[in-house]
Amino acid sequence: MAVTALDVRNIALQLPRAYEAWVRDYRKFRVGQIVFASVSPDETQLGFGFPREERDDLIASEPDKFFLPRPSDLRYRWVCAWLAALERNELNELIVDAWAMCVPKSVSKAYFTQLGDLPPGQLRDGPVE
Repeated sequence: MAVTALDVRNIALQLPRAYEAWVRDYRKFRVGQIVFASVSPDETQLGFGFPREERDDLIASEPDKFFLPRPSDLRYRWVCAWLAALERNELNELIVDAWAMCVPKSVSKAYFTQLGDLPPGQLRDGPVE
């Protein structure tokens, strides 16, 4: 079943230090001033933090689902997806991984430890810019 902007919001706002902001009709989810996920005004597209070096492989693996951001955003660690093409579990993983790139390692480590999920040594490093 396809996901919605409300699903994005529900997942993002459960994460420590995450909050919602509106910028030019885009729904943005942030940690501090760093955006880790964004929903387009028409609620059809999701933008999310993703390692630049893995971006091309992700898009090539499912080009009907994932695509590059607009040219002015290519300098960022960012990928886009069609919400209608995503499943709930996949959406959860994409948003949580994007969030983990933004928060201090101690925050993500505590979150994953609490869940008993991903081992803290496997977290991605660095902010999403």
